[in-house]
Amino acid sequence: MTPFQTQRQGDTERWTLNDPATRNALSDAMVLGLFDATLRAQQDDSLRIIVLTGAPGAFTAGGSLGNFASAIGQPLKPGEDDPLIAMNRGFGDVLHALCALPQLLVCAVDGAAMGGGFGLVCCADHVIATERSVFGTPEVTLGLPPAQIAPFVWMRLGEAKARQCLLQGLSFRAEAAMQLGLVDEVTEDGELEQGLQERLARLKRAAPGAVASTKRLLQRLRGDVPDLRDEAAIPFAAALRSPEAAAGLSAFAKKQPAPWAGNVPPRSTAARVAAPQGGESGLGRPGAGVDS
Repeated sequence: MTPFQTQRQGDTERWTLNDPATRNALSDAMVLGLFDATLRAQQDDSLRIIVLTGAPGAFTAGGSLGNFASAIGQPLKPGEDDPLIAMNRGFGDVLHALCALPQLLVCAVDGAAMGGGFGLVCCADHVIATERSVFGTPEVTLGLPPAQIAPFVWMRLGEAKARQCLLQGLSFRAEAAMQLGLVDEVTEDGELEQGLQERLARLKRAAPGAVASTKRLLQRLRGDVPDLRDEAAIPFAAALRSPEAAAGLSAFAKKQPAPWAGNVPPRSTAARVAAPQGGESGLGRPGAGVDS
């Protein structure tokens, strides 16, 4: 199985997060594939629209801890460099690269878009989702900061709504996410593909050169997304190694409230994401050797 797939049809590409067994959790290979695709797309003048979606079952359940699960709750040895910093920063590389795409980026969401998935959605020019889709930023409820996604949530939703999402670890159904400003269009369950094709036909009315120029102007107007990749990765890695995250992730895996949650009842299975979910770590290093 290829964890990240691309399919070209004319001037449109579909990028698929493809690991149904984990609800398309963001593994190292998946994040690296996504990053490589963005670099290639930036040089492809014949490509007009990119559709980012997930294999059936979810958009993505969020970051996959992968082989770094053993680091949870484990402090570093004196003088040891933390590989988790570079890994977390790598997902920030992906988010910045997505926002820099000259093509129209459409996110087609059917199911969970949690943590890192929420961040990916914030990079899109248009978001279409099914009614059953759920969007959430559960990191703080697991004992982790929503490190790399925070600037992109802030840019998409504004400070007040970003605070609401990121500091409370909230989740939203598609209709509520549309009211929030995260989702642009909601289809009935089972009708995502039809709605997507109708939207793509409308989007193609826009000339590709004009779209690229307009995206550059909008970027200049709002300013670049604050580059907090290093500043975000360091506290994320420290949090992952802390007893707080160890307790939060353990409680999550057992479907129990975290120890700091008081008498909060166990989370609903309807809002669950893949365990261990790990927030938006990404845990891939797309920009290996790139410190910018």
